[in-house]
Amino acid sequence: MPPIDQITAFAKDQPVLTVVIAVFGLVLLAVAYFALRALLRLAVHVYQRQVAPRPAEDILTIVAASIATGVSAQGMWRFSSDVLGFDGPLRLLLFAFIEVAVITSAVRARRNMRENFSAGIDGVAVWVLTGLTAVLSSMDARSAAEAVFRLAAPLVAAWLWERGMAIERHRITGRSRINWRITPERALVRIGLAEVSDRTASEVDAHRRLTRVALAAKRARALRASGASERKMRAALAKLDRAMDQAVEHSGLAVDSARQEALLSQIGALYNTSALIDLSPPVPWNPDSPERPAHRAVPVRQAVAAGPPAEVVDDDDDDEPHVVDEVPSPVVDTAQRAALMRAAREYWDKQIERRFVPRAADIAHEVGISPATAREYRALWKLEPKAHALLEAAYNEHGIVDTGTFPAIETEQVLTVNGSSPGR
Repeated sequence: MPPIDQITAFAKDQPVLTVVIAVFGLVLLAVAYFALRALLRLAVHVYQRQVAPRPAEDILTIVAASIATGVSAQGMWRFSSDVLGFDGPLRLLLFAFIEVAVITSAVRARRNMRENFSAGIDGVAVWVLTGLTAVLSSMDARSAAEAVFRLAAPLVAAWLWERGMAIERHRITGRSRINWRITPERALVRIGLAEVSDRTASEVDAHRRLTRVALAAKRARALRASGASERKMRAALAKLDRAMDQAVEHSGLAVDSARQEALLSQIGALYNTSALIDLSPPVPWNPDSPERPAHRAVPVRQAVAAGPPAEVVDDDDDDEPHVVDEVPSPVVDTAQRAALMRAAREYWDKQIERRFVPRAADIAHEVGISPATAREYRALWKLEPKAHALLEAAYNEHGIVDTGTFPAIETEQVLTVNGSSPGR
């Protein structure tokens, strides 16, 4: 008899029992539906809270480590039966105690990392317990290949855990555990195939060309100072001329003020190398050690404000006497000197655009350089076309001769440079 006929016959013979079974089946279906829906909601909640915020590599690490731990647990299952003789519920309860200890230590190590920025003793315990379970599970292997496989599986799980901890350590502390002395980057930099900074190729090329010019200039100067032969001088000057031509052509030296200052800084450092042997730097662990103020790089503003006694001398370019320092200006480093010169130049250009020729004292006060240095700058810059035109206009229209000591004043549309008009 077909199954459908048997069901029909049973329903005819036992109608009450058939109704009870149908109702019970509907209840089971309803319970299964609600249980599946609850499980689905729980899975979605776990995914949104635990899986979605994590990057893909963390998820893959957890999955791979779980598989490797399962392989290790399967080996311990066989070890507990074949070697220890566990069977039944005892085997089920005790076979994976080392894997549970490994997971517990891993969780504690991660918590220590978040709280103390170090895995601590729990991180060591993960590796020790992993090696133990690997050795025990491989001892019950039936072949060399199986032994190697059971040795490798727990170590793979521990390695994946270690890499996940390293990534989290880097996120928390911003640094790795160790800085290797030999890396591909350092090797490439060492042999000259990589750049240690983030400079572009054009910046590196310009720097090298400027350095060639500075070195060639130092070589020519040294030969001239030592009284070298005319042939050596011609060769050195020809090399300097070639280096300068290439720098002007390829690095824009003629129009780039920043590179001009860089070249001057390099030349200043190379020309004054011998001054290093005369420096007397302070002893860092003895703050009371005597110092030589003449060789200290002090701020220029302090040197101008609290300078030594001064004397009055005549300046060739000026009609009135000026006050100059009794001792040379304090020594400043090349970068600071270039920055002060750039600031003075910006102030000068700004005032010239306003049709105002500033005096040396104005430059010294505005920038913070010594008056002697300000006069040197002004003596060079006043010969430029714009400044010279303003000085010529003041002389031709008002008969005022530039002395560099009086401020410019405005008379109608023409600015004069000596502080007074002909009617005063």
